[in-house]
Amino acid sequence: MKKILITGGSGLLGQYINVATTDKFTILTTYNSSYGNCKNFPSSKLNILNEDEVKKVFEEFRPDIVIHTAAITNPVPKENQTSKDYFDTNVIGTKNLATYCQNYNARIIYISTDLVYAGYRGSFLKEDAKLIPASLYAETKLVGENKVKEFSKNYLILRTALLYGFGLNHSNCHFQLMYNQLNKNRTVRLFTDQYRTPISLTDAARIIVELALANLTNETINIGGTEIVSRYEMGEILCSLAGFDKNLLQKITMDDIPNLPKVEDVSLNTEKLISLDLKPRSIEENIVEMIRIN
Repeated sequence: MKKILITGGSGLLGQYINVATTDKFTILTTYNSSYGNCKNFPSSKLNILNEDEVKKVFEEFRPDIVIHTAAITNPVPKENQTSKDYFDTNVIGTKNLATYCQNYNARIIYISTDLVYAGYRGSFLKEDAKLIPASLYAETKLVGENKVKEFSKNYLILRTALLYGFGLNHSNCHFQLMYNQLNKNRTVRLFTDQYRTPISLTDAARIIVELALANLTNETINIGGTEIVSRYEMGEILCSLAGFDKNLLQKITMDDIPNLPKVEDVSLNTEKLISLDLKPRSIEENIVEMIRIN
């Protein structure tokens, strides 16, 4: 059984990847500050900016594959976050991992984002579409892609769409916050003018693990759903399936949020993914399952 190292294992996506990999690989999942569900798996604390710590993990565990999810992911910086924080984590940390993957003959699977694309070039963007990131987060993720290509000769770059579902432990996402508000009969403000191809956390983790098992290298692949929707339309779908009051949904535009990097349409073309027999489920199928489990 191949060995897989997961960075950011306590994050929103990382915790789902922990679950999805456990029966298919010998895993070591890593965290920096919060445990999440890492405590349920072989795990280790890891600061990806500390080269000594990175080297130690590679020397002791000798991974065949590294799934690199660790990143600062919020498009709008928090009060205590600087541009250096983004650059250090998303670029320098990625360079460190790519370098050690190359040195130890491991394949790196880098989790990037749909937000690297130009958000004004139309819908269903292919992997070779124009790249013009609008936020510091997206910019540093794109630079991270370039570091992966520069320092590793065995990589996959996966550009993931908007993730939705229920976060595990301390993690959460916009969909979960929306669900919780509607469930309490409270209003929710949702964009009508930004379009994505959302993918559920369970589908994203499953597909990433299947790609880790596949014999693919040096490819960039879009990971998203097949339906293009705004956040407001996602809210309408959720209300219909969960029986929430649609009158609680309030329409807003990106202009209503101060300092928001505006991205109109980064919906993904997933023909390459589907050609590999890796098709995500519909939004409706996923939400029905989420409501049942929750």
